[in-house]
Amino acid sequence: MRKNKKRAAGPLSDLFVPDAQAQVQGSDLGTRLMNAGVISTEMVMSAQRVMKQTPGRSLGDILVDMGADEADILKVVAEFSRLPFERVDGNAPDAYDAKAVHRLTPKFCQTNRVLPLRRDGARLVVGTASPDDVFVLDDIKRQLGVASIKHVLVPATDIRSIIDTLTGGEAEDYDVEEMLVDVDEDDVEFKASEIEDADAKDADSSPVVRLVNHLIQSALKEGASDIHVEPGEKDLKIRFRIDGILFDFMNPPRKMHAAMISRIKIMANLDIAERRLPQDGRIRAKVLGRALDLRISTVPTAHGEKAVMRILDNQSINVPLDDLGFSAETLKDWKSQIAQPHGIILVTGPTGSGKTTTLYASLSQMDRRKLNITTVEDPVEYSLSGVTQIQTHERIGMNFATALRALLRQDPDVIMLGEIRDLETATIAIQASLTGHLVLSTLHTNDAPSSITRLINIGTEPFLIGAAVRAVLAQRLVRKICPKCEASVKVDPEVAQLLNKHGVSASKLTQGTGCQRCRETGYSGRLGLYEMLILDDHIRDVIARNPNVTEFRSLCVERGMSTLRADGFQKVVEGRTTVEEVLRVTETER
Repeated sequence: MRKNKKRAAGPLSDLFVPDAQAQVQGSDLGTRLMNAGVISTEMVMSAQRVMKQTPGRSLGDILVDMGADEADILKVVAEFSRLPFERVDGNAPDAYDAKAVHRLTPKFCQTNRVLPLRRDGARLVVGTASPDDVFVLDDIKRQLGVASIKHVLVPATDIRSIIDTLTGGEAEDYDVEEMLVDVDEDDVEFKASEIEDADAKDADSSPVVRLVNHLIQSALKEGASDIHVEPGEKDLKIRFRIDGILFDFMNPPRKMHAAMISRIKIMANLDIAERRLPQDGRIRAKVLGRALDLRISTVPTAHGEKAVMRILDNQSINVPLDDLGFSAETLKDWKSQIAQPHGIILVTGPTGSGKTTTLYASLSQMDRRKLNITTVEDPVEYSLSGVTQIQTHERIGMNFATALRALLRQDPDVIMLGEIRDLETATIAIQASLTGHLVLSTLHTNDAPSSITRLINIGTEPFLIGAAVRAVLAQRLVRKICPKCEASVKVDPEVAQLLNKHGVSASKLTQGTGCQRCRETGYSGRLGLYEMLILDDHIRDVIARNPNVTEFRSLCVERGMSTLRADGFQKVVEGRTTVEEVLRVTETER
């Protein structure tokens, strides 16, 4: 939370306090917008968080940046403030008072978001984007020498489109020092680089250093997995990925974008002079007393470089196997499989589905004092004690196949491969499993049966797959219902029919109503949905005949495989997640 600066005493100090007024107005406006059905509660709470991180911006402006309709918002503001609301068409003749704009100067109109519209008798009609522009209107009255002013509300986009034709337009300015008053330069410690460039001076300036530190600290406190720095044509947006969903965090000044990207690149030992090519790097930092690794990726876009920082925190990976969300039966089967002396066990799913967490939790379950456990990863994301971890380097020929071939001479008991990507890697992994090694690896497929057909498609002999592969685990991550605001709701008939189709039934379901802890989303944390295929003799015989994926999946379900969606609906009935979450991450079953 930022500290309130002391204000100088004066005749207006008891009458007008901008921060307090903005907070009250933001709260009342949010309530009225929700009651009018313009925006959702979650959207209001998210915008209010951004408002706290970005002093000088109104709730309405932030909601517009998040995708809300500005005209709809301003109509509610106008009704609340008892002011007329108008739209201005810049292409219409006499859309605005050009002489008055010239006397005020376009720069004044742009900075204050005002537009003289027309004369109404002795009065001048002036449109503004905010109902609180009392002092600005007094200034206009004084500059133009008019007797009185009629105040109307006009969308900022209408004003901007007209002023931009005269000036080209610039982004708004914010008080960066006020934004970062609680952040110190030493809050994030990192190993400095030797890079020097013309942008280095700006990147090392105090506000930029503190802003980047603030982003990393805030992301860690919020439990975010990624930080997105996204430039627009005239704005800059910072978003956090929390529980798999992106949330707006703040909107710093657009002019800080280049210096922020340079600062991030310096921390990651990247070339700050190269802005045309994607770059990847890594930051080792100590934040809030915790050692972190941040994987950095930058890509050039139409409006400048976008940067994404993936937060790798060992605390987030140290999750016991029992706490990942396995059902009792699936957990028992999985523990039995990873205790086998040899064979291939695959974990499959899209990026961000928790495959690495499952594999690391499985390795942690093993007796690392008696077993020689080795991993081959690209990159090594987390450090696991008692395990030999090998980093691949494609540029020098150290790929998965090369590393796997070398470590087979290191007397391994268990081998974890980051991913099976090609025929060569798959062939060596199968040979390792057939010669007495347990191999754990991942594939990027949509479900468990598809992993078998994927191995066949890259050229692996079907009879070798049947001989080597023991089990395949497909998984997805869904958000858990927040325990602080959970409540029972009656089941809709359509939902009940969907649940019955998958063999479960319930008259009431649990749902999060939204609270401060869960950012009004109704969700807090995540758990896994699992689809486990254990290969028996009959399935191995079918694999040897090279089946198509549809027939093979139907056979696996007939042989007792529980699908991702079925596992998800079971967790819905148990009150751990919602139907919406399950439908969001799983495909419609044929």
